[in-house]
Order: sequence, then structure tokens, then C-alpha cells
Amino acid sequence: MIRDKVIVGEATEYPLNGILTIPEADGPVPAVVMVHGSGSSNMDEKVLKLTPFKDLAEGLARHGIASLRYDKRSFAHGRKMLKAGNITVKEETIEDAVLAVNMLKKDPRIDNDNIYILGHSMGAMLAPRIDAEGGDVKGLVMMAGSPCRLEDIVIRQLGQAEGYNPVIRGIVGLERKIYAGKFDGIYQMSDEEAKKKKFAGGTTLYYFKEMGQKTATDYLLESSKPVLIMQGGKDFQCLAGEDFKGFQEQLAGRENTEYKLYPYLNHCFVTALYDDITKASKEYSLERHIGEDVIKDIADFIKGGIDHAS
Repeated sequence: MIRDKVIVGEATEYPLNGILTIPEADGPVPAVVMVHGSGSSNMDEKVLKLTPFKDLAEGLARHGIASLRYDKRSFAHGRKMLKAGNITVKEETIEDAVLAVNMLKKDPRIDNDNIYILGHSMGAMLAPRIDAEGGDVKGLVMMAGSPCRLEDIVIRQLGQAEGYNPVIRGIVGLERKIYAGKFDGIYQMSDEEAKKKKFAGGTTLYYFKEMGQKTATDYLLESSKPVLIMQGGKDFQCLAGEDFKGFQEQLAGRENTEYKLYPYLNHCFVTALYDDITKASKEYSLERHIGEDVIKDIADFIKGGIDHAS
């Protein structure tokens, strides 16, 4: 396979280092653009000892599918973004994902009619919006996403931590109440009011308001493009019983929608060690890699879309 070092957004204020992995092939090949979850991540989406995007890139290449992964803007230009202020997911994620898709569309080695967005976690939640706001891809692979709003996930995760660990229960419970109070009435605020209200660090409530005005489900119901929704059964960040099931219920009757549940996998689609959100650092500290079953399901979905179109 070929691993080309590239720069996404080279002519912009925020150039991002990336790797375009291309399988050896006689003609143009299908491809995915990988979109990170929340937080600052490098092109491998490295979290402690896990590198899910690198695993996926290498695995998909063995199935004849190219991929483009790149450093997230907040990883490469965090200070500059903080100085700019009032960042939303549009600046943090969407603009760069669209640039990455357009880069692939201009590459003669890539089949322009068969480019997919592969989003993980919050990247999965944003994948339908990226497609709608300039990506215009063939289909979507949504790994460990949620049909919920981001602020609801934040409050839920604090509640999980509160329930699991009695040592920190009081502190986390207070934090959950404080955040819930901040989010209360967020959609009744004007944009300017939301921009003035701090959430944590350099993030304002406008970050949540701007993203939450339309959920992943809202975007998906406006589209008929093929979608693969994937979930680990032992994921304690996005939950099989709420998020995966929520997609199934909210998208009931939607055509071109496939679902895959992996009972023993975690948020990064490797074998789970713990069922406790307060042990996340331990969960991700042991090196493991995404298995062939997950990679093959993605490859089959993409190749199935190609075969169906032909």
C-alpha cells in the first residue's frame, strides 16, 4: 500500500498534516475521510495506547479502500483557535472534513463517486452535517455516535461517573448540577448571550447551542444516502441501550440504513476491559487493535454500495 504525507487545507490559516493511505490497484479506488471524536486528536485518533484511525486505515487498505486521516484542527492549532474565540464544530471539524473530501475528489487515484465519511464518536454525530454542508459524499459510516445533543451526553456521562464511584460521588454530583444549570434554557438564549456564557476552558454555551439546533437524526431524515451505524456493546461513552437503540427507533423506516452491534467492544472498537466510565484511562492504556470483523463490515458496506450502484 502507499502512504502519502499530505496537508489538508494547505492554503488556509489552519493547515493540517495527514496521511493518505492507498491500496495498490490498477484503477481508481473507493475512499473514506476519517472524522475525529471530541477533544484534540492527532491523525491516528490516538488515545493513550489505542490508535483507531491508524488501525482502520491499514485494515481498509487491505480490502482495497483508501483513507485520508489528518490531525484535528484543535490538536494542531489549539492556541490559535482559543485566541479566535467562540469556536463551533464548524471551525473545529466540519470545514476541514469538507476540505479533505474535496482533496480526495481531485485525486485521480480515488473513485470520486465512491467517497464516504467515516466518523467516530462526535465525528459520527457530525458526519451527516458534513455531508449536507459541502461534503456531498456517497454515504456515511457512523461509529459510536449518538442521536442525542452533546449537552445531554455530558450530563449523562457525569451521572454515570456519579453512580459508579462512591468516592467521587459528591463532587461529580455537584458538577453535574452546575452544568445542568448552565445548559438550562440554552435554546431560548440569543446567539450573543450564549457566546458570552462560559462552559469550561475556552468553550462557551454557543458551541453547544450551534451544534444542538439540528441533531444527527434530523440530518439523516433529510437524506436518503446509505448509512452504516456501528456500536460497541461495552461502550461507556456512547451507550448501546440508549444511543444505538435511539438511532434504530428514530430512524425506523429509513431506507439505506444498516446497523452493526459488537457486544464485547468498547468506544474505540477494541475488546473492552471495564464497564465503568471512571476507569477510562485504564480502559485505553492497554494496547489493542481493531479486529478484522469490524474492518470487514465497513469494507463490505462500502463495496456493497458500489455494487448496488453499478
